[in-house]
Amino acid sequence: MITQLNPPLPLMTPKGPALAHFLIDYGPEAHLMWVCFLDENGQCWTVPNPEVRIAPNWSMQRRYRVEPPPIAALRPAAHGVPGHAVPGPAAIPG
Repeated sequence: MITQLNPPLPLMTPKGPALAHFLIDYGPEAHLMWVCFLDENGQCWTVPNPEVRIAPNWSMQRRYRVEPPPIAALRPAAHGVPGHAVPGPAAIPG
């Protein structure tokens, strides 16, 4: 399903700030996909949901108190979700 966003949402993407105009939902087994147009040059990119962040907005009290981490650092690690320990063989009961 594709949904047009009206008004478009300002997002932070791995390629820089952008406006999201559409949201694509391929179903429960896939990430939402944001169709974004970059502020810098107008390029159109489709970005998976884990790689976007809403842009700061002082009027909405959405401020970054510190510089947000780079989006690449927020991507899940190869073994699972960052910040979650993967139990070793000794920690697995059995």
